[in-house]
Parts: sequence; structure tokens; C-alpha cells
Amino acid sequence: MAIQPAGAQTAGLQCPKPGGENMTATDMKRKQGNDEPPCLSVYALWKDCFYKKVQQRCLSLQETKVKMVREQKVKEEKVNKREPYDLLSREWFNNEKVSLDTRIYLLEKLLPTLIPGIEKLLMEVERKNVFAAEEPTQFNPFIFLGEYLMRHNPQYGIPTKPSPYLRGLKVVTEELKSEMAGTTSERLARMKAEAKVKHKEREELENTKSQVKLMRKEALAIQFEEWTVDVSGRIPIALVQSALRTFADVVASTATDVRKICDKKLEIIDTVEKKVNIDEFTEYVHSYTEHFPDDVFQEMLKHLCRCADDFREAVRHDMWRQMFTFLFIDCDYAKVGLLNRQKILALLIDFYKRSPVSAQVAFCNPRQWPIVELQEIKPAHLWGGFDDQEVCEELSEKLVLSQTERDILAGPVADDRKGSNVVRTSVTEGLSEQKGMSEAETGGIPEEEKRSAESNDAEVREEGEDAMSELEGTDLEVRDLDGDTIVSGKSSFHEDIQTEVQTESVSAFSQEEVLPETASTEYSLSRDGEPGSENQVEEEEFSLGREPDTEKNEEGDYPISEREPGSEGQVGQEEENWTAETTNATSEPTREATAITSEGRALADTDVIDSKEDAPVAEVVKETPARKSVSEQYGSQTGQRARLQDGNLLQDHCEDLHPIMAEIQNHWASRTRSAFDESSLNLPQFVQLMETFLGEEVSLPAVKRLIGFIKREYKQTEEEKRKQLEKVHHSSRLAQRKLLLEALFEKWDNNASGFLDLEEVDAVLSTFKEGMEKETLRKAKKHLCSRYPQLSRVGKLSPKAFQTFLELLASELSGNEDEAIDNLMEFLNTSVEQSHTEFLQSSARRKWLHNIQQAAETSGGSIEPVYKAVFKALSQDAEAHGDNKKISAYIALLEENQLTPEQGQILLHYMACTADDAPYVLNQTLHRHMKGVSFAAVEEGKPIHVPRVQLHANIHFWNHDRPVEERKGSFLVLPLHDAHWRVFGILGLDTVRDQCETAIFLAHEISFYQGVCYAFSKAYHHICTLENVLQMTGTALDWLYTRAPSIHTVTMYLVEPGKDKAQNYALRKMISIDSTGQKEIHSSPVLLRKENLLRDYLYKCIDSSGVIHTSVYREYHIAVPLRDLSGQALSLFDINIGHNQKLPPHEHKDLQKMLKISQAAFSEILKTALEETEPTYVLEPEHEANLRHAGILFHWCMLQDLRECVWKLSVESFADIKSYVEPPALVHSIVKAVLLLFHPDWKGSEETENWSQCKLKLDDNLIQEIHCFDPTAASVQIQAELLLDCIAGVSRAAVWEHGSAPIEYLYHWVQTCLVLAGSPRSLYSKKKTFLAPSGIELQCTTK
Repeated sequence: MAIQPAGAQTAGLQCPKPGGENMTATDMKRKQGNDEPPCLSVYALWKDCFYKKVQQRCLSLQETKVKMVREQKVKEEKVNKREPYDLLSREWFNNEKVSLDTRIYLLEKLLPTLIPGIEKLLMEVERKNVFAAEEPTQFNPFIFLGEYLMRHNPQYGIPTKPSPYLRGLKVVTEELKSEMAGTTSERLARMKAEAKVKHKEREELENTKSQVKLMRKEALAIQFEEWTVDVSGRIPIALVQSALRTFADVVASTATDVRKICDKKLEIIDTVEKKVNIDEFTEYVHSYTEHFPDDVFQEMLKHLCRCADDFREAVRHDMWRQMFTFLFIDCDYAKVGLLNRQKILALLIDFYKRSPVSAQVAFCNPRQWPIVELQEIKPAHLWGGFDDQEVCEELSEKLVLSQTERDILAGPVADDRKGSNVVRTSVTEGLSEQKGMSEAETGGIPEEEKRSAESNDAEVREEGEDAMSELEGTDLEVRDLDGDTIVSGKSSFHEDIQTEVQTESVSAFSQEEVLPETASTEYSLSRDGEPGSENQVEEEEFSLGREPDTEKNEEGDYPISEREPGSEGQVGQEEENWTAETTNATSEPTREATAITSEGRALADTDVIDSKEDAPVAEVVKETPARKSVSEQYGSQTGQRARLQDGNLLQDHCEDLHPIMAEIQNHWASRTRSAFDESSLNLPQFVQLMETFLGEEVSLPAVKRLIGFIKREYKQTEEEKRKQLEKVHHSSRLAQRKLLLEALFEKWDNNASGFLDLEEVDAVLSTFKEGMEKETLRKAKKHLCSRYPQLSRVGKLSPKAFQTFLELLASELSGNEDEAIDNLMEFLNTSVEQSHTEFLQSSARRKWLHNIQQAAETSGGSIEPVYKAVFKALSQDAEAHGDNKKISAYIALLEENQLTPEQGQILLHYMACTADDAPYVLNQTLHRHMKGVSFAAVEEGKPIHVPRVQLHANIHFWNHDRPVEERKGSFLVLPLHDAHWRVFGILGLDTVRDQCETAIFLAHEISFYQGVCYAFSKAYHHICTLENVLQMTGTALDWLYTRAPSIHTVTMYLVEPGKDKAQNYALRKMISIDSTGQKEIHSSPVLLRKENLLRDYLYKCIDSSGVIHTSVYREYHIAVPLRDLSGQALSLFDINIGHNQKLPPHEHKDLQKMLKISQAAFSEILKTALEETEPTYVLEPEHEANLRHAGILFHWCMLQDLRECVWKLSVESFADIKSYVEPPALVHSIVKAVLLLFHPDWKGSEETENWSQCKLKLDDNLIQEIHCFDPTAASVQIQAELLLDCIAGVSRAAVWEHGSAPIEYLYHWVQTCLVLAGSPRSLYSKKKTFLAPSGIELQCTTK
């Protein structure tokens, strides 16, 4: 064994000590008085060298000894093989325990010497022939034996070669010793036996592991065949990693130790270029799963199988998306990157209406959500829509056009394609379609459809081949991520399509919703441009898949059919084909097809990016290499047109602002998501809308029919094209103007204080045009103060107020408004000078301030990173621009003083400080009666600077250990304001730790510290907004849980900006609820897109800001965005509805209600942070406390919606309810609960128990009372138990099945009132952690 060089070494080997024995007494005394440790560098080198040599020598001796022992054992084994031991020696071995000690003694001490002596004696007797001699001999056997024993004494003599009998005795001796309890041999034998057993078990375990490993690798190899590989037989490793990462969500309900096993870190691979073959795939996945238990591994195999299915489905959908991209490019006649959303919706409704009943099953109804936005559905239809037929009739009426619109559509149509795209239908076709549609609308299915539904698989394959032949005859080429061809004009893509019979029947209940008046489809849906009435729509033939050869040649990218139109038989064949297509969905690709398709297609989705909130047309398409060939070219064309005026604006004005503008745009890099617009669709929104309409189980020919229909029917007049171009250029110019104004503001705000002095700006503008516009300036200033009331009090202009001021002034000036504001910007730009040094200083400071906001946006709702970013910005500025002074900083927030109210109503709670001051300042409270100037800064709302604290008598020192003579320095207190300039805390700084006499705060430093306060205020309120959103979301999920048990899980994700430009944004899982009602607040890291390729539907939802319905891991998910005030998705709900493709009707309706109310509450929370928006209070506690609690905001918005619904009722609305002689129990219970809510004293009286008396109360007075009723008012006494007794037995499903809108309203209204009545008083009266009067109570905590 190796010798250790440390303390456990051989005895006598001592480490040398510095000084040694040669040290003199004087040296020893000097050494004792010296506290410094001796220098051990030389000693350490000598020791290392010495021990290295000793260790080598010991190792050499050890190896020699081991070699000798091994050689000896080899020799003994050879002897044993050549001369086996004598079996007679085994006679000494028996199980008798009594003589065991004696036998061991004899065998060990006596017999090894005696037996050879006896043998010698016998041999000597035989040699001398003693027994045969007639005469007595001189031979004495005793003497001979004694001499032998003396000569061969084992203690002194040299041992001879043992005989076989002796070697057998030795073995027997060892075996007997092992039977003797308590001896060393017995213990050693037992240890050897145990070692053999363990070794055998280990070998068996290794064999089992090797067999399991082999079986698992074989299973993984089989699993690899399920994936769609490229021609080289490889798949991207990033795809495999995404499947492994998502497995943790699958085992989320299992034991914690299993989740820890699955939580293995994987190397991030953000490219699909790196691929693995079957062997590499097997080794890679096995290395991740080698420690999985068998049951978990089986779950992993199932999960990989589901991921493979999703990948194949994504390959198919990605091809659709690319075809929709080409369609968007062709329909965008103005080349501005936008399509008319209302026209597209009208075309989808028409396409859906013309489809046979069997075909409509596969499509998403365009009259319903998610095609129709929830905000576009009237509250009456959301809360009480039951009759689908009535919905259809209302929609049909909205499709009728006015005469003016008909004339527009009958005029010239803008078309950039060669030739005409409009195909006129013949009379024969119209009659044919009339016949087919009449049968479908009357509930019957045409004979052709029946024959098609009964067709065999051969016919289905023939149809697929026909559809593929259409695709082959074109020059359309669809490519995957890596540029590999998926479909080309000469490919046999039909081999990639297999069909499976669709087993899902038509739903018995098809719930439809109404497009509101603002979103009604007011465009002609007839191909000939004639007035589109309801009858004409019915008379048109169902010829969506047929186009003449002329059109096919013109639309080479999208051939719809090679058959000629015009015959009735062809119409029947088309309907037959349609039915076959809609009842057969594409399934798993064949092995030959998988060799053609590429792995990257499922991962590629076009990310269309809005450059700004106000410029929807300035889009940048982030493409994968395969799509750059088409989309980048298109994007460059549209971008060139859209940015034409922008470039001129940049060149003509304010060239010195370009560096500042570049920095601002760099900060905007993370805002790259599409904003929802009710009137237009950009590329990702259009593609997502088409995919949502088609659903999951639609064949490729049906997709092509939809594409051909949209391409043929989408029209745009020259007037519409001109207006669209003007609108786009106007929006783009506004966006560029906003950028210029922000850059101009930053140039004026040289010290990054975040505000400009209104009087200073007014003084400069008064010299505009030599002072001739002073009256105009006065009017603009008056309008500005009316919009921002706090300006008259504080006189500070924020960036948004500054922009509004200039826009108001330009609107008051004579002439063109755009020219006026350009002149104002040029005038203000030339009125201020900024040196290069000042620009660098300002740029550095703005970068530090931006880091504060970045910390808030990426903290996941935690305030701690914001505090750190603030103190880091302060220290960096002090080091770079403050002569490297040492500063102490701390943040204190206002709170209500409920523990010691006699010391004052409010106090300052010190929440954070620099590290050196934490023992003295952190968590301290400052009351008004205590010494200090902080409360003076709070009351005045202005900074207070004390240059010499030693000369000020009203300074409170938290560090009482600091000597009085060292209490010197400068002290600065800055108030923290919210968006409405109300103080909610202070930021304090001092230089007491810096003893330099010149360590005082200069003017430019104080201005920057004001900017830090402004940045912290925005970051702090951002954190508070997230906390309020989480609280509101939790309330919404609780409400949904009791009403939609079919929903498995609901997870809310938050959008966070990416860390670099390559990662535009990331998702953070915040809160989730399962089917048992258990909520969980997550603290998991962010989800990056490149790590979650198989959950790309979440990112598509954010990209398009639209709803996505998809299947993931064989479970259906609905991703619904929560949009900010600009229409961009800020968070999303991921709703897992399990294996059912649709929810029950009443649960589906309640889900829509929850989503709409959540969006309304979300918007209310965001509006609170706007400086120009004052909160609106409805409930009495809100008026009293001057704030709104986020915990009841969801029910607050629901109450508003229900009030609106009830207000639109009339006495006639209750006619059906009053007609009951004996009403259903639920009707009487709900009406009774409503009456008892207003009149608790009517309990048990005829007013509520007698239906004839009860129904008389259903009148206009009741509607008026419900509309004005405040369940939280102090004067209202609601007996909750009494109301619960009335509606406890009324189920949600029973109310829905009853089908009465007034009963639906009243049922939800009673429940909402009960929730609001039970919570607000306690919520508003409890202690607030932060008293920031921003309109909503802030429930943030330091995390």
C-alpha cells in the first residue's frame, strides 16, 4: 500500500521544523516575540522532495513483496496439481464439537512433526528387517524416534518438503479452525465466505445490469425508428434533448426522488445541425436514463413515442405553414406585410359554410372562439348564448353588404399577379352546388357523400395520389430547416401520406358565437362580385377544389385541381373526394417517406417581429436557413417600402441623435412579438389563424382547397390598397417620430434624471419663431396640464409627457402637423449642446439604469435582484463619475404603523441597504417623531441634501458605535414617486464612510440619483404588477376549477426578455393548478425556446399573440395569451384538456368567461401604472381606501360584465320564466336567492316561497337594483348562509342545460356577490406591506 505523505506516516519519520536545533536562545526569544509565521517555502520544497523519494522506495519494496507472495502461491498450486494431498487426512475432520480443541492441537502442534518421524521409523525398521531378524537387534525405535524429533524440531530445524498427507493435515487443520467459534481463523473464514457470496451476487447483478442495458438499448433502437429521420438516417440532437427535458413534466405527479433522477442537466445545443444516428441516439439517451427504475424507463419510452408522434405531426403542419406563407405573400397586394383580418374571417366563414357537414367536423368553426376573439364577443352572448340557430341567422344577416360596398367590390381589383385570379362559375355549377348544399343544410348527406364515406382504402389512396399529383405538377418547393427538399415538383410525396379513418363523430352540441358589429364580415363572398345574399351563398356550388387550367398556370404555387369545371358529375366527384379527405387524416409517414423528410421541419416556424408597438408594418422575419430564400426576400421588399419615409426622416433631421437612437433600439431588441390588431393580420398571425381553422386532422388536399379558395376570393380595390399604404406609412412615421422624440429627450436629460423641467422646456419653446407662438404654446401647455394634472404641481416632464407636449403644440400650430413637429424637434435639438464626454457619461449612466429595469423583468417577481441592481448602479457611478468616493445607500418604503400608532400613522421601513451597513440599517423603522430629514423629503416630495452632516443637528445615525468625531460627510435623501407623483418611499445616500473632506454630492450626481429613483420606481411597480397578476390569476383558476372538472391542468407562463439578441424572450412558469384544485407557485428557471423545441406551441402563441389549439404528448392543449395594452402577449395560459379534443359545452363556455375576465382584470392592473390614467373605483371600500385590491379584481370585472348583461334585459326577457305555473326547482331557487340578497327579512315568507308572488318581482325595478347593487357596501348585510342554502343544490351543468339567459345571469351574479361580500372588508383592513398609492394595493415582499 502506498505511503501517505501526510500525518498517517510510519513511526519515527518526523517532518523537519523551521529553525531546527541550531537555533540560538536569542533567536528563540526573537521568534517567540514575533507573531509573523515563518517562511515555509524552502522547507516545503525539501519535504516534498524527501517524501517523494521515500514513497517511491516504499512502493518498490511493496511491489517486490507482492511479487514474491504471488510466486509462492503459484508454486504451491503446481505442487498440489502434481501431488494431490492424501485423502486419509480427512479422517481427522468430523462434526464432533467436544474433541475439536484436542484435534486442532494435535493437528497443529504434534502430528506435523510426529507423522514424518513415524514414517522414517517404519522405513528404518523395514530397511533393517527388524521384524524378520531371529536375533534381537540393537535398534531401539524409541531412541530413533526421539532423535528424529529432536533433529526436526520446528522451532530450530529447517522444514522439509511436506508430504501429501501433511499437506492434507494442514488443510484439515484450517477447516477445523474455521469451525472453532471466536478464533481468528473462524472470523477469517466467515469473512471469506461472505466475500464469496457478495462477489457472486455482484457478478449476478452485473450480469443482470448488462442484460437490462442490452434490452434498454434494443428498446431505444426500436424507438429511434419512430422518429422521422433525414436521408442520412439522423435526427437533431437538440430535438432529443427537448424530449428528455420535457419528461420531467410527465412525471410531475410521481415521487420527488424520481423527479430528482429525471432532473439531469443537459448540455445546451442550440442548433439543429448537430445530428445523431441510431447508435449515437441509443448511447445518448441511455446515458441519461441508465439509473432510471424500470417503471420510469417505460414511461420514458412512452414519452419518446409521443414526442416522435408530435414530431411527425409537426413536420406535416410545418409544410402547411410554409404554404400559408406563400399564400400570404400572394394576397399581400400592397406589399406592406398585412392582410385585412375582417376579410379573411369572412372568407373562412364562407368556406366553412360551403363545406359538407362531414367536412365541417374537422374544421374549427370560424364563428366561434378561438377564431373569434373573446373581446369581440358581446357579454350577452358570452354569458347567455345558448341558441346556435339564432347565432347562425345573425351572422348570415351580417354578411349582406351595403350598396356602396358592392360597388367597391364590383370595381377594379388590385392584383399584382399575371392575368386574372377571379374565376366565374357557370350556371350549371351553381345549380349543382345548390343541390348539394340544400341536402347538407336540411340535415341529409348527398348520395355521393354516402358512397364516399363507404369507400375502401384503395379509393382513399387513389385520392391521395391525385392530390399529390397536383403538387407534383407545380414548381412549388418546400424546404426544411436545413434546406432539404420536402416537396418539389418532381417528388413522389404521396408516399409520405397514409390515411386513418376518423373515428370522432359530429358533436351533438355545436356552440357558436357571434362576431360583434365592429368585427362583422362586411365583404362580398360571391366570386362574381355581385351582392352576396344568404340565398346566393346557398346557391353557389361547392367547387372549392376546382380551377380551370388557365388559373392553374397562373397560380403555379398552389394548384388546386387538374379537372375541368362545369359538369354536374364533376361536382358530385368533388364532394365525394371532399368527404373522403375529411374522414381520412394523414397518419404516420412510411419508411420511404421518412427517408426523404428532414428532421428540422418540425422546428422551423417563422418569427415575424414588430419593430415597435406603434409600427406594425416594420417587421423583421427571423428565419431558419431554409426559409430565408422566400421570406427574407419578401421581408426585404415590404421593409423597403415601409421604411422609405423613415430613412428620409433619419437623413433629413437630427443626425446627431443617431447614436442615442441606436442605443434605444438596442434596448428594444427584446420587444419582438406581434401585437394583436382587430383589423389586420401580419404573417405569423395569418399563418396561425389558418392552422387553427384547419385543426389537427385535415388532409393535404383539403389544405390546398382552402389555399386556393382564399387566394381566389381575397380581393383588394385600388382605394383599399391606397388607404392601407397610407395607414402603414403613417404608423411607421409615428413610430420613428417616437424614437426621435425619445432620443431628443435623452439628449436634453444629460444627467439621466428621467425628467425634464417643464419651465425650462417652456422657456426654450417660447423663443420658437422668435416668440410668435407664445399664445399657441400657452394653449398647448393648458391641454397638457389637463391631461396630466400632476404637472401643475410638480412641473416635471416624463418622456411620454414630453412627447405629448410637443404633439399638442404641433397640433395647435398652423400648417401641416408633421412638418410642424419636425420643425419643433429640429429647433429643440439645436437649442442644446452635448459634448462627446457628456454623451459617454450619459450613455454609461443610461446603461446602468437599463440594468435596473432588466433585473425587474427577469427576476420572476422577486424584488431582491432590483435592489442589487440599484446599489450596483450607484457604486459604479460613484467610482466612474464621483471621484471614487465611498457611499452608503439604503431604500426605505412607507408603511402603515399598526403596531405603535401612538408614534405616528406611517413609518419608514428600511428594506435594503449596502452590505457594510446591513447590521445597522436593515429592517430598521424610522418614525416621524425621531430625528432625521427623511420625512421632510417625503412631505415635500423633493430631494434634501445635507453637505455637512456634522453641522446639522437633525440627522439620525443608525450606527451608534461610530465615534462622534467620525460622523462627517454628506447626506442625500431622495423621495421615490409612483407614476402619479405620489411618494411611497425614499432612497438615502451618505459619504460618512469616506473621511475625505471633499466627499460631497455634486449637482450632476444628484440628478443621476433622481434617475435611479425613477428607474427603481418603474422596476418596483413592475414587480408589484407581477404580484398582482399572480394573485388575480390564482383567483381566476380557483373560479375555473369548480366549474370545469374536465380540465386536467392550467399553467400560467410569464414572458421575460432574453439575455441577448439571439434569445428574444423566454418563458417562466409561474403558477399552475391541477384537476384536484391544488395550486403550485413555481420557482423553476426560465424556458428557452431552443431547449423546448417540442413545446414550440407556447412560443407560437407569444409570437402571434393568438390562441393555439394543438395536441402535445397525445393530450390536447389550448394556449391563450394575456395581452398588454399594446396588444403584445405578456403571459399565457397553457390549458391541458386531456385526451378529449373538446370540453363539454358548459365547461367550454366557462373557460371562455374566465379567459375574458382575466384579460380585463389584467388590463386594469396594467392601466394602473400609466401616469395619464386615473383608476376607476366601483366598490365602496375602494373609494374609502383609495385603492383596489388585486385579490378581488377578477370578481370585480365579472360583476361589471354581469351588470351590463342584466341592464340589457327587459321585462319581456323574464316572460318565459313567468310563464311557469310550477317552475323547475333551480329556477325558483335562483330567483329566491336574488330576492333574499336584497331582502333577507323575506326568509320563509310568501314573497319568496310562493312562486306566484315571487315572479311578480321580476320587473324593471329588480333590473335597476341589480345594476346599482354594491355587495361590499357597509350598509348591505348579506346573509351568506341563507343564500348558500338556496343555491347549494343547483349545479352548474343543470343551469346550463336549462338554457335560460336571465337565469344564467342571475346565477352567476349571486355567486359573484357572495364572493365579493365575504372578502373586501378583511382585505382592505389588513396591514399593507407597502403603502405605495398607485391605485392597487401592493402585496410585494422581499424574496
